[in-house]
Amino acid sequence: MRVYQHSFGPSSPRWSLFLGPLGRGFLFLRNTLLFFSIGSFLSACGSVNVAQYSGEEPSFQPTTFFSGFLTAHGVVKDFKGEVIRRFNADITACWQDGVGTLDEQFVFDDGEEQVRVWTLVPSGEQRFIATAGDVVGEGQASWAGNAFFLDYTLRVALDDSTIDLHIDDRMYRVSDTVVINESAMTKFGVGVGDILLTIIRHPDQDVACEQS
Repeated sequence: MRVYQHSFGPSSPRWSLFLGPLGRGFLFLRNTLLFFSIGSFLSACGSVNVAQYSGEEPSFQPTTFFSGFLTAHGVVKDFKGEVIRRFNADITACWQDGVGTLDEQFVFDDGEEQVRVWTLVPSGEQRFIATAGDVVGEGQASWAGNAFFLDYTLRVALDDSTIDLHIDDRMYRVSDTVVINESAMTKFGVGVGDILLTIIRHPDQDVACEQS
């Protein structure tokens, strides 16, 4: 099996300006770029450690759950909690020598299509380094029990510049084939939006993982 990668070119999102504390303005990502990704983190849960879920079942085991064909279905919320976008995604997940590749193909309710390809490299017991085309540096992932946390910085392309957002991605396996994923997006420590989604594994559908 050969782990394959794709290049990723983020689309230009639309932004809206909202007044912040004391009249200072801050930018909110109106059409948030989504990655699953495997994907997302809760600012409200910053003090929660993934190890707290070590006794929970079913075991997440990324090499088992993120394997084969999966689908994702979710919504993007703005900083007020209002749903501003809906999406569905097809995910192809393959592993070779402990390294995983997750190829995510998103379609939004307005017809926009986005692609993200994650590479997961083991970095210790139940830990991974996570990279993708528009992720700044390396994301840090870890799992315990039924939980998988991923923390990274996403670089979003604007018309003539870019902006970096911190993403706190937390996933919880609730059955053999279903994971609940909640993500928080922040800039300068201020929450700018959230992503809520369900990831479903389809073990009855085969995928073609290319051989090396």
